[in-house]
Amino acid sequence: MADFRRKRRHLGLPIWSSVLLMSVNIALMAILIVQLARQSSWVSLILGSTALAISLFGISFYSFLTIKEIQLNRRQANFVDSVTHELKTPIAALRLYLETLLMSEPDAKDRRDFYETMNSELGRLDRLINQLLEVGRLDAIGHQSEPETINLEDLLRQCASAACLHHKKELNDVFRFEVAPLAMTSRRLLLEMIFGNLLDNAVKYGGNPPQVTVHAFSRGTDRVVVRIRDNGPGVPAENRRRIFQMFFRGNDELQRTKTGTGLGLYIVRTLVSLLKGKVTVTDAETGTGSVFEVTLPGRQLRPAVKSEGESDSDSSHRVRELALSGKEKTP
Repeated sequence: MADFRRKRRHLGLPIWSSVLLMSVNIALMAILIVQLARQSSWVSLILGSTALAISLFGISFYSFLTIKEIQLNRRQANFVDSVTHELKTPIAALRLYLETLLMSEPDAKDRRDFYETMNSELGRLDRLINQLLEVGRLDAIGHQSEPETINLEDLLRQCASAACLHHKKELNDVFRFEVAPLAMTSRRLLLEMIFGNLLDNAVKYGGNPPQVTVHAFSRGTDRVVVRIRDNGPGVPAENRRRIFQMFFRGNDELQRTKTGTGLGLYIVRTLVSLLKGKVTVTDAETGTGSVFEVTLPGRQLRPAVKSEGESDSDSSHRVRELALSGKEKTP
C-alpha cells in the first residue's frame, strides 16, 4: 500500500505543477489583455492572445509527455519485478528438488514426480526466456519459414492443448470449440504465438474452474474471425486499449494474484498488425468474462463431397488434408 501511494504522489506532482503554471499563466495574460484592451492596442492584444494560446498548449503538451513517461516508467518497474519473480520461482524450485535428490535417494514414484516437476519448471523458464527474446525480434520473427496453408481448427486445438498442459487442466473440461472449416495461409509460428497467448490468457484469467469457448467463422470471402470467450472477471472498459501496450498488466490486485510479464498481448497486437488483421476485446454478451476477437486474412473451405460409404469423420479428415496441401480453392 505504501508503494502504491508513493507512485500516486509521483504522478500527482507533474499534474498539480502543470495546473499551477497554467493558472498563473492565464491570470497574468488576462491582466495584460485587459490593460491592452483599455488602451485600444489591438495589435498587442492579438499578439498577447496568441502568446497565451501557444503557452497553454506548450504547458499542456509537456504535462502530457511527462505523465506518459511516468506511466511508462511505472510499467517498466512492474515488468522488472514480474520478470525477476518469474525467473526466481522456477530456479528456486529446481534447486530444491536437485538438493533433495542429492541428499537422499527417493523411491521410484517420488523420483519420477520430482523429474516431472523439474521438467515443468524448465518449460516455464524456457517460455519466459523465449517471450523476452521474441519481443526484440517481432518484425523478423517467423520469416525463416515459408507461408503455408493451415487448417484453423487443428491449430486452435493444438494451442488449447498447450495452454491446458501449462496450467495442468484437462482440455475437454476447459474448452468448447465452435469452429467452421477454415484455412489460413501464413507462417505457422506467427499464428501459434497469437492464439497461444490468447488461449493461455483465457485459461489463466478465467473463472474457477475456467471455461473457454472458441468460436471461428468466415466474414466475407477473404477474412476469418476467431472469438475467444472466458468466464473470468472481464477487462474494465478503461483498460481495453491499454492492455495491448508493452508491460501493462492491469490493476495492482491483478499483478499480485497472477503471474506474467505484460508482454503477451503486446506480442499478439504486433503480430496481428503484421498480418494485416485486427484484435479487440469486449465484455461477454451474457454472464461474466471477456471476448477477444481476432480478424485475419483467411477463407472458408468448401465442404468435402462425401462419397458412398464414407463416414463424416473421413470426410472431415479429407477437408483437413486438402487445406494442409493447399489444394482447396477459394469459393
